[in-house]
Amino acid sequence: MTRIQALPIQIATGDPRPIGKQIVDAVRMRIATGDLEPGARLPSVRGLAQQLTINPNTVAKAYAELTAEGWLESRQGLGLYVAPPRQRLSAAERDRRMDEAIQAFVYEVAALDYPPDRAIARLDKALSVLAKKSA
Repeated sequence: MTRIQALPIQIATGDPRPIGKQIVDAVRMRIATGDLEPGARLPSVRGLAQQLTINPNTVAKAYAELTAEGWLESRQGLGLYVAPPRQRLSAAERDRRMDEAIQAFVYEVAALDYPPDRAIARLDKALSVLAKKSA
């Protein structure tokens, strides 16, 4: 029997993203960085809702989104597990989303009047968490 993987995520009340989006983003990041490995069992909807002291429907919606996107897989009667790695999006869709994310980042940096060299250094540091997975 697979052990349930603890899900050390936190919800930030001051975050402008909805709670469900925070859960989705946190799980994606844990999988992308290798903190959650393929086959790891996630807490039940009720278990995570109790851990985060939020409505179980919010967790259920987040888990449903992650399952629909291929990050998680449901095993009948056993629970939710991290899905094996696979290409979840077409190359064109990945490029489109990357362009969108970069553009949003550039707009925010410009609005903050932040020096580009410092922004790039901060971005490089933030992306370094992904480097450990590919190492």
